[in-house]
Amino acid sequence: MVQNALPLTRLYFDENMVRGESHAIASGIAVMYSARCPDRETNEDAAALIPFTADSGILAVADGVGGNLAGHHAASLAIEALKTSLADGVQDTLMLRTAILNGVETANRTVQALGVGAATTLALVELRGNTIRPYHVGDSMILVVGQRGRIKVQTTPHSPVGFAVEAGFLDETEAMHHKDRHLVSNVIGSIDMKIEVGSTIRLAPRDTVLLASDGLFDNLAVEEIIERIRKGPIETIVERLATDATQRMIHPEDGQPSKPDDLTFSVFRLSASVSR
Repeated sequence: MVQNALPLTRLYFDENMVRGESHAIASGIAVMYSARCPDRETNEDAAALIPFTADSGILAVADGVGGNLAGHHAASLAIEALKTSLADGVQDTLMLRTAILNGVETANRTVQALGVGAATTLALVELRGNTIRPYHVGDSMILVVGQRGRIKVQTTPHSPVGFAVEAGFLDETEAMHHKDRHLVSNVIGSIDMKIEVGSTIRLAPRDTVLLASDGLFDNLAVEEIIERIRKGPIETIVERLATDATQRMIHPEDGQPSKPDDLTFSVFRLSASVSR
């Protein structure tokens, strides 16, 4: 019997996409989207869809820090390091988790070696069969919700404002308008970088996985995002998120959050044929 070929690795650097791209990976479908800030000419975000085996792989989003080409370079280096590490992991028969951690640590050393203060955040989801495991560094967020809107995973941003929300000192509305919202306390490119690894969870057939740079979460509240992603075709979900977040950046109504920024995210669901 001839085995099916692995899906192609997809890397996204300095994109300005009009619509999302759908790709099969592991036991589901992911839609990738990345576009630059409405008032900039460079997109400092990067993203990737990287298969590992026939039923496993990763989705990743990196958000360069620094407001210049150094941030773009750092995000691209992080994604390239993950691609190389997963390829090496296949050759060396490593566990996917080991290959991921090796890639993040290599990215950290490589970005530090630039010597220009470059840095990037990283949100990454390990896909294996009908399970996922989240990994993140910085304030790019991972969210998993059920069809009825129940939150199953929501990562805490590595930032003063993110930790204040987690501790109950700020509510989400206050956080979205906070003057220090842009500060990040943990990044790739830092000598004391830390990787937060979540627990493995089993997805139900209609669960939706979202990972995104802060261009999404700084312009749409979590409850708004949940309402948009909990049901409906994922291609439609991606279009809706991109349109609404961009509209909020450009023409916010009174009291709405608005932070023009690069916008990069991925939405994943299991294929309909995958059982519980």
